[in-house]
Amino acid sequence: MDSGKVQIYYGDGRGKSAAALGYALQAASAGKNVFIIQFLKGRMAEESAFLQRLEPEIKVFHFEKSDERYDELSEQEKLEENRNLRNGVNFARKVLLNDECSLLVLDELLGVIDNKVAAKEDIQALFEAKAEETEMIITGRNLPDDIRRLADEVYQMQAEKTAG
Repeated sequence: MDSGKVQIYYGDGRGKSAAALGYALQAASAGKNVFIIQFLKGRMAEESAFLQRLEPEIKVFHFEKSDERYDELSEQEKLEENRNLRNGVNFARKVLLNDECSLLVLDELLGVIDNKVAAKEDIQALFEAKAEETEMIITGRNLPDDIRRLADEVYQMQAEKTAG
């Protein structure tokens, strides 16, 4: 585990969240305190129940109230869910400011920018709140250049071949 690095996994390919979770498992097995905050995925009851079995080593947080993925919600439902998602971003900042974990995974945070739920400045504030030794992993489809510049490592996930 590289102390204090910020990694971003992005792209249209699958495996971004899985790669972040794998890294989180490695960190937890090394005795690190790991927080995962998931965005835009709904409550994911089955997956969440499984991930909660990893506590107390890995703490998983969801701020969405809907069972549906964000992109499946009506415009009205999205407006209602936006407040919950912003609460998740604010919680992430608080976790970083209080130095509550060794690794913070912000799963699908880049989608929060894409959907205009949070501004790039809100995300930049997370980088500023991070302690030097805290690691952070961010996932999502699209990576704005100004966020890319803040990362130590960037991995683009793309499918080379798919069954079709």
